[in-house]
Amino acid sequence: MRILLVRLRQIGDVVFTTPAIRALRERFPDARLTYVVEPAAAPVVAHNPHLDDVVVAPRAGGLRGVAADLKLGVRLRARRYDLAIDFHGGPRASLLTWLSGARERIGYDIAGRGWMYTRRIARPRELRARHSVENQWDLLTPLGVSAPDRTVFPVEMTSDAAAAARVRERLERAGVGAVHQIIVVHVSAGNPFRRWPTEHFVTLATALAARDANRRVVITSGPSEHEASQRVIDRSRDRGAANVLSCGEFSIAELRALLDRAALYIGGDSGPLHIAATTCVPIVGLYGPTLPERSAPWRDERLTSESVDAGPLPCRPCDQRVCAPGDFRCLTWVTPQQVIDAAERVITTLRGSATPPTPSR
Repeated sequence: MRILLVRLRQIGDVVFTTPAIRALRERFPDARLTYVVEPAAAPVVAHNPHLDDVVVAPRAGGLRGVAADLKLGVRLRARRYDLAIDFHGGPRASLLTWLSGARERIGYDIAGRGWMYTRRIARPRELRARHSVENQWDLLTPLGVSAPDRTVFPVEMTSDAAAAARVRERLERAGVGAVHQIIVVHVSAGNPFRRWPTEHFVTLATALAARDANRRVVITSGPSEHEASQRVIDRSRDRGAANVLSCGEFSIAELRALLDRAALYIGGDSGPLHIAATTCVPIVGLYGPTLPERSAPWRDERLTSESVDAGPLPCRPCDQRVCAPGDFRCLTWVTPQQVIDAAERVITTLRGSATPPTPSR
Protein backbone atom coordinates (compact mmCIF):
# COMPACT_ATOMS: atom_id res chain seq x y z
CA MET A 1 0.00 0.00 0.00
CA ARG A 2 1.28 3.48 -0.91
CA ILE A 3 0.17 6.47 1.19
CA LEU A 4 0.80 10.11 0.35
CA LEU A 5 0.66 12.79 3.08
CA VAL A 6 0.52 16.48 2.17
CA ARG A 7 1.13 19.34 4.62
CA LEU A 8 2.48 22.63 3.27
CA ARG A 9 3.42 25.98 4.83
CA GLN A 10 4.23 26.53 8.49
CA ILE A 11 6.77 24.70 10.69
CA GLY A 12 4.39 24.33 13.63
CA ASP A 13 1.66 22.89 11.43
CA VAL A 14 4.05 20.25 10.11
CA VAL A 15 5.14 19.40 13.66
CA PHE A 16 1.46 18.88 14.53
CA THR A 17 1.17 16.19 11.82
CA THR A 18 3.95 14.03 13.29
CA PRO A 19 1.65 12.21 15.75
CA ALA A 20 -0.51 11.23 12.76
CA ILE A 21 2.55 9.94 10.90
CA ARG A 22 3.35 7.57 13.75
CA ALA A 23 -0.30 6.51 14.04
CA LEU A 24 -0.50 5.73 10.33
CA ARG A 25 2.70 3.69 10.51
CA GLU A 26 1.23 1.65 13.36
CA ARG A 27 -2.08 1.23 11.53
CA PHE A 28 -0.40 0.30 8.22
CA PRO A 29 2.99 -1.17 9.18
CA ASP A 30 3.80 -2.41 5.67
CA ALA A 31 2.74 0.72 3.81
CA ARG A 32 5.13 3.05 2.01
CA LEU A 33 4.60 6.53 3.45
CA THR A 34 5.55 9.63 1.47
CA TYR A 35 5.30 13.19 2.83
CA VAL A 36 5.11 16.36 0.69
CA VAL A 37 6.40 19.47 2.48
CA GLU A 38 7.78 22.90 1.62
CA PRO A 39 11.48 23.73 2.18
CA ALA A 40 11.16 25.76 5.40
CA ALA A 41 9.56 22.92 7.35
CA ALA A 42 11.32 20.02 5.60
CA PRO A 43 13.86 19.47 8.43
CA VAL A 44 10.99 18.57 10.77
CA VAL A 45 10.25 15.38 8.84
CA ALA A 46 13.52 14.84 6.94
CA HIS A 47 14.67 12.04 9.24
CA ASN A 48 11.33 10.86 10.59
CA PRO A 49 11.73 7.09 11.13
CA HIS A 50 8.11 6.39 10.18
CA LEU A 51 8.42 7.87 6.68
CA ASP A 52 9.89 6.22 3.61
CA ASP A 53 10.13 9.31 1.41
CA VAL A 54 10.05 13.08 1.85
CA VAL A 55 9.25 15.19 -1.21
CA VAL A 56 10.21 18.86 -0.92
CA ALA A 57 7.99 21.17 -2.98
CA PRO A 58 9.58 24.63 -3.34
CA ARG A 59 7.22 27.60 -3.59
CA ALA A 60 7.28 29.75 -6.71
CA GLY A 61 4.90 32.44 -7.87
CA GLY A 62 2.93 32.93 -11.07
CA LEU A 63 3.03 30.63 -14.06
CA ARG A 64 6.39 29.25 -13.00
CA GLY A 65 4.86 27.96 -9.79
CA VAL A 66 1.88 26.43 -11.57
CA ALA A 67 4.20 24.66 -14.02
CA ALA A 68 6.33 23.30 -11.17
CA ASP A 69 3.27 21.99 -9.35
CA LEU A 70 1.94 20.32 -12.49
CA LYS A 71 5.32 18.66 -13.00
CA LEU A 72 5.33 17.49 -9.37
CA GLY A 73 1.79 16.21 -9.83
CA VAL A 74 2.96 14.06 -12.74
CA ARG A 75 5.74 12.62 -10.56
CA LEU A 76 3.29 11.83 -7.78
CA ARG A 77 0.78 10.25 -10.15
CA ALA A 78 3.48 7.95 -11.53
CA ARG A 79 3.91 6.45 -8.06
CA ARG A 80 0.31 5.19 -8.08
CA TYR A 81 -0.71 6.01 -4.52
CA ASP A 82 -3.56 4.06 -2.98
CA LEU A 83 -4.36 6.80 -0.45
CA ALA A 84 -3.60 10.51 -0.17
CA ILE A 85 -4.34 12.65 2.90
CA ASP A 86 -4.30 16.44 2.67
CA PHE A 87 -3.61 17.78 6.17
CA HIS A 88 -3.53 21.35 4.86
CA GLY A 89 -6.59 22.10 2.77
CA GLY A 90 -5.09 25.12 1.02
CA PRO A 91 -5.41 25.60 -2.76
CA ARG A 92 -1.94 24.29 -3.57
CA ALA A 93 -2.11 21.31 -1.22
CA SER A 94 -5.54 20.26 -2.49
CA LEU A 95 -4.33 20.57 -6.08
CA LEU A 96 -1.30 18.34 -5.44
CA THR A 97 -3.50 15.82 -3.65
CA TRP A 98 -5.86 15.71 -6.64
CA LEU A 99 -3.02 15.57 -9.16
CA SER A 100 -1.58 12.54 -7.34
CA GLY A 101 -4.45 10.52 -8.74
CA ALA A 102 -4.62 8.44 -5.56
CA ARG A 103 -7.54 6.01 -5.58
CA GLU A 104 -8.74 7.42 -2.24
CA ARG A 105 -8.15 11.07 -1.35
CA ILE A 106 -9.12 12.41 2.07
CA GLY A 107 -9.39 16.12 2.83
CA TYR A 108 -11.52 18.80 4.45
CA ASP A 109 -14.88 19.70 2.94
CA ILE A 110 -13.89 23.21 1.85
CA ALA A 111 -16.05 25.23 -0.55
CA GLY A 112 -14.60 25.21 -4.04
CA ARG A 113 -12.04 22.46 -3.32
CA GLY A 114 -13.93 19.63 -1.67
CA TRP A 115 -14.56 18.01 -5.06
CA MET A 116 -10.85 17.17 -5.28
CA TYR A 117 -11.25 14.51 -2.59
CA THR A 118 -13.08 11.20 -2.68
CA ARG A 119 -13.80 11.49 1.04
CA ARG A 120 -14.54 14.86 2.62
CA ILE A 121 -14.30 15.61 6.33
CA ALA A 122 -16.31 18.47 7.86
CA ARG A 123 -14.26 21.32 9.32
CA PRO A 124 -16.09 24.20 11.06
CA ARG A 125 -14.93 27.61 9.87
CA GLU A 126 -14.87 29.18 13.33
CA LEU A 127 -11.73 29.10 15.49
CA ARG A 128 -12.47 26.42 18.07
CA ALA A 129 -10.79 25.79 21.42
CA ARG A 130 -9.70 22.38 20.14
CA HIS A 131 -6.13 21.32 19.55
CA SER A 132 -4.78 21.37 16.01
CA VAL A 133 -3.57 17.79 16.37
CA GLU A 134 -7.13 16.70 17.15
CA ASN A 135 -8.48 18.72 14.22
CA GLN A 136 -6.06 16.99 11.83
CA TRP A 137 -6.79 13.63 13.43
CA ASP A 138 -10.35 13.87 12.10
CA LEU A 139 -8.86 12.95 8.72
CA LEU A 140 -7.65 9.63 10.13
CA THR A 141 -10.97 8.58 11.66
CA PRO A 142 -12.27 6.90 8.46
CA LEU A 143 -9.12 4.73 8.46
CA GLY A 144 -9.76 3.13 11.84
CA VAL A 145 -6.84 4.86 13.55
CA SER A 146 -7.00 4.89 17.36
CA ALA A 147 -7.84 8.08 19.29
CA PRO A 148 -5.22 10.87 19.55
CA ASP A 149 -3.34 10.28 22.80
CA ARG A 150 -0.52 12.75 23.41
CA THR A 151 1.40 10.20 25.49
CA VAL A 152 1.25 7.50 22.82
CA PHE A 153 1.42 9.85 19.83
CA PRO A 154 3.43 12.96 20.82
CA VAL A 155 4.93 15.40 18.35
CA GLU A 156 8.39 14.31 17.32
CA MET A 157 11.44 15.38 15.38
CA THR A 158 14.50 13.17 15.14
CA SER A 159 17.68 14.71 16.52
CA ASP A 160 20.53 15.32 14.07
CA ALA A 161 24.01 14.30 15.26
CA ALA A 162 25.80 16.74 12.96
CA ALA A 163 23.62 19.63 14.13
CA ALA A 164 24.24 18.65 17.77
CA ALA A 165 27.99 18.74 17.18
CA ARG A 166 27.77 22.21 15.65
CA VAL A 167 25.70 23.47 18.58
CA ARG A 168 28.15 21.99 21.09
CA GLU A 169 31.06 23.79 19.39
CA ARG A 170 29.13 27.06 19.24
CA LEU A 171 28.25 26.93 22.93
CA GLU A 172 31.85 26.15 23.83
CA ARG A 173 33.04 29.18 21.86
CA ALA A 174 30.56 31.31 23.81
CA GLY A 175 31.92 29.96 27.10
CA VAL A 176 28.86 27.85 27.88
CA GLY A 177 29.75 24.54 29.53
CA ALA A 178 28.02 21.55 31.03
CA VAL A 179 27.81 23.26 34.43
CA HIS A 180 25.69 26.11 33.11
CA GLN A 181 21.90 26.21 33.07
CA ILE A 182 20.80 27.22 29.57
CA ILE A 183 17.58 29.19 29.15
CA VAL A 184 16.55 29.73 25.54
CA VAL A 185 14.44 32.82 24.88
CA HIS A 186 13.08 33.06 21.35
CA VAL A 187 12.12 36.63 20.51
CA SER A 188 10.49 36.30 17.12
CA ALA A 189 7.23 34.97 15.77
CA GLY A 190 5.69 34.40 12.38
CA ASN A 191 3.72 37.66 12.29
CA PRO A 192 3.16 40.84 14.34
CA PHE A 193 0.05 39.34 15.92
CA ARG A 194 2.29 36.91 17.84
CA ARG A 195 5.24 39.21 18.56
CA TRP A 196 5.72 40.16 22.21
CA PRO A 197 7.24 43.68 22.68
CA THR A 198 11.04 43.84 22.53
CA GLU A 199 11.28 45.76 25.81
CA HIS A 200 9.32 43.01 27.54
CA PHE A 201 11.92 40.52 26.34
CA VAL A 202 14.69 42.78 27.69
CA THR A 203 13.05 42.88 31.12
CA LEU A 204 12.52 39.10 31.05
CA ALA A 205 16.07 38.22 29.99
CA THR A 206 17.62 40.61 32.50
CA ALA A 207 15.56 39.26 35.38
CA LEU A 208 16.23 35.61 34.55
CA ALA A 209 19.96 36.24 34.23
CA ALA A 210 20.10 38.14 37.52
CA ARG A 211 18.48 35.33 39.54
CA ASP A 212 21.40 32.94 39.12
CA ALA A 213 24.93 33.68 37.90
CA ASN A 214 25.16 30.09 36.65
CA ARG A 215 22.44 30.72 34.09
CA ARG A 216 23.17 31.43 30.46
CA VAL A 217 20.23 33.09 28.71
CA VAL A 218 20.62 32.35 24.99
CA ILE A 219 18.58 34.67 22.76
CA THR A 220 17.42 33.16 19.48
CA SER A 221 15.31 34.45 16.62
CA GLY A 222 14.36 33.88 13.04
CA PRO A 223 16.29 35.64 10.24
CA SER A 224 13.77 38.48 10.02
CA GLU A 225 14.13 39.29 13.71
CA HIS A 226 17.91 39.38 14.01
CA GLU A 227 17.94 43.10 14.82
CA ALA A 228 15.30 42.67 17.51
CA SER A 229 17.21 39.82 19.16
CA GLN A 230 20.42 41.85 19.11
CA ARG A 231 18.61 44.76 20.78
CA VAL A 232 17.44 42.40 23.53
CA ILE A 233 21.02 41.24 24.09
CA ASP A 234 22.55 44.73 24.00
CA ARG A 235 19.98 46.30 26.33
CA SER A 236 20.15 43.38 28.75
CA ARG A 237 23.94 43.73 28.94
CA ASP A 238 23.57 47.47 29.41
CA ARG A 239 21.57 46.57 32.52
CA GLY A 240 24.42 44.39 33.81
CA ALA A 241 23.25 41.00 32.53
CA ALA A 242 26.52 39.76 31.04
CA ASN A 243 25.17 36.20 30.94
CA VAL A 244 22.62 37.06 28.23
CA LEU A 245 24.18 35.68 25.07
CA SER A 246 23.94 35.33 21.33
CA CYS A 247 25.30 32.17 19.77
CA GLY A 248 24.41 33.12 16.21
CA GLU A 249 21.53 32.03 14.05
CA PHE A 250 20.31 28.46 14.47
CA SER A 251 18.80 26.31 11.75
CA ILE A 252 15.74 24.25 12.70
CA ALA A 253 17.90 21.16 13.24
CA GLU A 254 20.37 23.17 15.33
CA LEU A 255 17.59 24.71 17.42
CA ARG A 256 16.29 21.20 18.08
CA ALA A 257 19.80 20.19 19.25
CA LEU A 258 20.17 23.33 21.40
CA LEU A 259 16.89 22.58 23.16
CA ASP A 260 18.16 19.12 24.07
CA ARG A 261 20.78 20.98 26.12
CA ALA A 262 18.44 23.59 27.59
CA ALA A 263 16.81 23.77 31.04
CA LEU A 264 13.96 25.99 29.80
CA TYR A 265 12.47 27.37 26.59
CA ILE A 266 10.44 30.59 26.46
CA GLY A 267 8.75 31.87 23.33
CA GLY A 268 5.58 32.78 21.51
CA ASP A 269 3.22 30.51 19.63
CA SER A 270 5.39 29.89 16.58
CA GLY A 271 7.37 27.10 14.97
CA PRO A 272 10.29 27.07 17.44
CA LEU A 273 7.92 26.50 20.37
CA HIS A 274 6.62 23.38 18.65
CA ILE A 275 10.16 22.25 17.86
CA ALA A 276 10.79 22.60 21.60
CA ALA A 277 7.79 20.36 22.26
CA THR A 278 9.57 17.51 20.44
CA THR A 279 12.20 17.49 23.22
CA CYS A 280 12.03 17.11 27.00
CA VAL A 281 12.77 20.80 27.65
CA PRO A 282 10.30 22.59 29.99
CA ILE A 283 8.36 25.25 28.08
CA VAL A 284 6.77 28.58 28.88
CA GLY A 285 4.60 29.59 25.94
CA LEU A 286 3.26 33.10 25.29
CA TYR A 287 -0.16 33.21 23.62
CA GLY A 288 -1.76 36.29 22.11
CA PRO A 289 -4.40 35.88 19.38
CA THR A 290 -4.16 32.08 19.59
CA LEU A 291 -5.38 29.79 22.35
CA PRO A 292 -3.28 27.28 24.32
CA GLU A 293 -6.19 24.87 23.96
CA ARG A 294 -5.51 24.93 20.22
CA SER A 295 -1.73 25.06 19.99
CA ALA A 296 -0.08 24.27 23.32
CA PRO A 297 2.74 21.67 23.22
CA TRP A 298 1.31 18.26 22.28
CA ARG A 299 3.42 15.83 24.27
CA ASP A 300 3.45 13.67 27.39
CA GLU A 301 1.72 15.67 30.12
CA ARG A 302 4.46 14.68 32.58
CA LEU A 303 6.74 17.03 30.66
CA THR A 304 6.46 20.52 32.14
CA SER A 305 4.75 23.20 30.08
CA GLU A 306 3.07 26.41 31.17
CA SER A 307 1.02 28.83 29.08
CA VAL A 308 0.85 32.58 29.69
CA ASP A 309 -1.77 34.84 28.13
CA ALA A 310 -3.81 37.98 28.73
CA GLY A 311 -6.92 36.04 29.72
CA PRO A 312 -10.36 36.24 28.11
CA LEU A 313 -10.79 39.05 25.58
CA PRO A 314 -13.82 39.58 23.31
CA CYS A 315 -11.52 39.71 20.27
CA ARG A 316 -9.56 36.56 21.14
CA PRO A 317 -8.93 34.28 19.30
CA CYS A 318 -8.77 36.12 16.00
CA ASP A 319 -7.87 35.38 12.38
CA GLN A 320 -4.68 37.51 12.66
CA ARG A 321 -5.53 39.77 9.73
CA VAL A 322 -6.73 42.92 11.52
CA CYS A 323 -6.30 43.84 15.19
CA ALA A 324 -9.81 45.05 16.09
CA PRO A 325 -8.75 47.16 19.14
CA GLY A 326 -5.66 48.32 17.24
CA ASP A 327 -3.19 47.88 20.10
CA PHE A 328 -2.44 44.13 20.02
CA ARG A 329 -3.59 43.98 23.63
CA CYS A 330 -3.68 40.18 23.64
CA LEU A 331 0.13 40.38 23.67
CA THR A 332 0.98 43.79 25.09
CA TRP A 333 -1.14 43.09 28.16
CA VAL A 334 0.97 40.02 28.98
CA THR A 335 3.47 41.49 31.45
CA PRO A 336 7.13 40.51 31.84
CA GLN A 337 6.44 39.67 35.48
CA GLN A 338 3.85 37.07 34.47
CA VAL A 339 6.40 35.35 32.27
CA ILE A 340 9.19 35.67 34.85
CA ASP A 341 6.97 34.10 37.50
CA ALA A 342 5.99 31.27 35.16
CA ALA A 343 9.63 30.62 34.26
CA GLU A 344 10.71 30.45 37.89
CA ARG A 345 7.80 28.14 38.73
CA VAL A 346 8.82 25.80 35.94
CA ILE A 347 12.46 25.79 36.98
CA THR A 348 11.49 25.16 40.62
CA THR A 349 9.21 22.31 39.55
CA LEU A 350 12.02 20.81 37.49
CA ARG A 351 14.41 20.86 40.43
CA GLY A 352 11.94 18.99 42.61
CA SER A 353 10.86 16.42 40.03
CA ALA A 354 12.15 13.03 39.06
CA THR A 355 13.80 12.44 35.70
CA PRO A 356 11.20 13.33 33.05
CA PRO A 357 10.09 10.78 30.49
CA THR A 358 12.06 10.65 27.28
CA PRO A 359 10.01 11.49 24.18
CA SER A 360 10.08 9.21 21.16
CA ARG A 361 12.83 10.06 18.70
